[in-house]
Amino acid sequence: MPSYPAVETFIEKASADDVQALFAPVKEGLAGLKGPRAETGKKAQAAIARAEELLSMLVDVREKLVAESKQPKGRK
Repeated sequence: MPSYPAVETFIEKASADDVQALFAPVKEGLAGLKGPRAETGKKAQAAIARAEELLSMLVDVREKLVAESKQPKGRK
């Protein structure tokens, strides 16, 4: 079973702003591509946008799960 400790650690601690900051320099570099590499840059930008979206979703789910775990459980 593959393990991705760097991604897992990032998701455990990241906020939505951290996700955006992670991809900002890469997106800026891709936006500056010219000529024949510009088309490849557009494809990479689309993939990065999707990865950013998925990481944001994971961060949101983590925050919801943490909030739910702090709520009282059922009747006592």
